[in-house]
Amino acid sequence: MTSSLIRGRPRRGRSHISVRVAHALLGLVAAVVWLVLPCMTINDDTAVAGARTAAAAPADDDSSADLVLPVAALAVVVGLAAYGSLRRIRRTRSRTTPASPGTTHVGAYPSPAAPLSDLDERSRTALVDADNSLRAFREELPFAEAGFGAEAMVPFVRAAEAAEAELSAACAIRRRYDEGVPEEAAALAGVVGRCEEAGRRLAVDAENLRGLRALEEDPAGALASAETRFRELTARTAEVETAPMADSVTGYVELAKDSLVTATVHLNQTHQATAAARPDEAARHLRAAETAISRADVLVTAVTRLRETLAEAARLIPSALTGAEAELAPFRDGTVYEGETYARLLHADAVLAAVRQETTSGRPYDPLGVLRRIVHATAPLATGRSGVLGAAALLVARESLAAADEYVTVHREAVGVSARVRLSEARTTDDLPRADILAREARDLAERDVRLRGHPSEPG
Repeated sequence: MTSSLIRGRPRRGRSHISVRVAHALLGLVAAVVWLVLPCMTINDDTAVAGARTAAAAPADDDSSADLVLPVAALAVVVGLAAYGSLRRIRRTRSRTTPASPGTTHVGAYPSPAAPLSDLDERSRTALVDADNSLRAFREELPFAEAGFGAEAMVPFVRAAEAAEAELSAACAIRRRYDEGVPEEAAALAGVVGRCEEAGRRLAVDAENLRGLRALEEDPAGALASAETRFRELTARTAEVETAPMADSVTGYVELAKDSLVTATVHLNQTHQATAAARPDEAARHLRAAETAISRADVLVTAVTRLRETLAEAARLIPSALTGAEAELAPFRDGTVYEGETYARLLHADAVLAAVRQETTSGRPYDPLGVLRRIVHATAPLATGRSGVLGAAALLVARESLAAADEYVTVHREAVGVSARVRLSEARTTDDLPRADILAREARDLAERDVRLRGHPSEPG
């Protein structure tokens, strides 16, 4: 892009050239006048004294001599004008005047800062891309471990942890920016920088991992390992299909089946490409099969884990109620509480009474939801007297974090930046009830993104 300043320079140069030409013309006119005037005088003298022609002949020699000075002056004026014009043209063509602020000038000043909206969108894209790359990298590690052992995976696990630390920092910056602290664009530049560093680390180690596995050279071992895992996962899917489903995992078994079908197609194509001596194609289909298998594994694991969590929550509810009463006991010493403490005490009593009625009514209830209500109602008043409430809070937060993370992993091609930032904050906080709230918010945001953007066929 050419700045207005640079575009304006040639016009100014041309105006100076015009001035020089005008000066040259004025000089030429003056010289001509100077030249013609003596001639007019000579001619007039000749006309008046026409009878004395013989005497006029010497005057012609004198007028010729008089022409030498005007002609010389004319030559000097024209030469100076031409030299000045030529010098001005050369300076105009070779000028490298620095651009003023806000303009683009190649080799002199950098381009102006990008608009804040562009930087905002760039930071969002960078964060989502880096997070997706990390998830894809981690998905490949179990397949590589099956062929080379856990010890060989240690450097790659550390690389994933380093990339996650960069991403966590980027999410923290992005969260503060969204909250208005700070407001300047430097925050967004920090997000981009952290994400680029995470991407750089992952790119190097992903290439090293591909070199270690060498799927293009001999995919046979990795193919056999993938097929073994595929068969195990197919059996697990059939087992969980017959069990009752909680609302949070509704449809997971169907999605797992779809992924297994996709894996079957790619495994067959891997065999065909291997038989036809097309190693690059075989490696590509094998990686696609591994991705589909990982996706199905995440879905089936979520169903299985939630079932176990619900059973553990049901066992914890009686002791959690007892522990809640122990936490509230110091507030029942006859002291009259007012304000926020009084409001919290009333709320906790109401929640515990409702939970007791719900769990003894004989009707079905959500054990995890009940346990969550106990934890959140007593957390503002808890003093740590009851260890069981800490265990209950950990169970609730752990399930929420896992559920949100699994949902983002499965639908990562449709999930935007807000859900990921919220999930990162949930991972890093030490406040378990708050971690539970943030993780559930992340899940809600991710579900909203999927509703708006649709379900991808397979994550990248």
